[in-house]
Amino acid sequence: MLLLFRLLAHLPLPWMHRLGACFGWLVWWAAPDYRRRFRENAEAAGFTPAQYRPAIGAAGAMAAELPWLWARPQGASVLPRIARWDGAEVFEAALAERKGLILVTPHIGSWELCGQAIAERFLAVHGPLTALFRPPRKAWMAELMKGSRDRAGLQTLPTSVAGVRGLMRTLRNGGYTGILPDQVPPLGQGVWAPFLGRPAYTMTLLPRLAQQTGAHVFLCVCERLPRGGRFVIRFEPFEGTAMSDPQATPEAAAAAMNQGIERLIRQLPGQYVWDYARFKQPKGEPAQKAAT
Repeated sequence: MLLLFRLLAHLPLPWMHRLGACFGWLVWWAAPDYRRRFRENAEAAGFTPAQYRPAIGAAGAMAAELPWLWARPQGASVLPRIARWDGAEVFEAALAERKGLILVTPHIGSWELCGQAIAERFLAVHGPLTALFRPPRKAWMAELMKGSRDRAGLQTLPTSVAGVRGLMRTLRNGGYTGILPDQVPPLGQGVWAPFLGRPAYTMTLLPRLAQQTGAHVFLCVCERLPRGGRFVIRFEPFEGTAMSDPQATPEAAAAAMNQGIERLIRQLPGQYVWDYARFKQPKGEPAQKAAT
């Protein structure tokens, strides 16, 4: 797998996107459980087939760009040539205040490329982008992902109490971080909050970081553009809500965060990861809470 990824990393990204889109549709037709979960999640959120079908090919494109993102040679980057920016001036002005900044980057578009591009662009002036990272258990996968996380401008901390404390220090010192907020957190690290019309066990870490540090919060998404191999990275300030209010309850803060994520999804349903089991109940969490 290591050799295959390294070989594929040398292919042009537009080719990989086209191959990936075909692969996405192949998986759609070959895997009935995947197809059912994908369709149920999208339709329960109120989207029509015409709105969510592009996400089938986008899921394959996401997988196909991983060799390029994880295993391409270190050195001069092509990211400035393939990504354009929307709202970067507002984002950089917030960084310059040195109050700390949290990027809310859901599973939409190319969140892997998003982190690399932001870290590369803002490293010289604002330092590295810091993120929590848990290495995968499989050795070959860990080696591949190391090639992604070791790139210029990226700094990782372990997903542990020590890592969270390090992230808190980073924000209080004026640094910045990116967090994937639409994952099901471990038991005890979330609350039930509305998400796309259904209760979802939602992380409390991100709102807690915002409330305890006073950091700016921005929504961020990296959209794949239609012709392949090109992206636009968008920033949107996400402040003045219960998510950043120290007086807000964890449930109110989580609901406010989910509302922001929903807004991004409704803008770009054809690039959301609809097959993710977002509404599962963590083991040990009382069943009745999932129904409230």
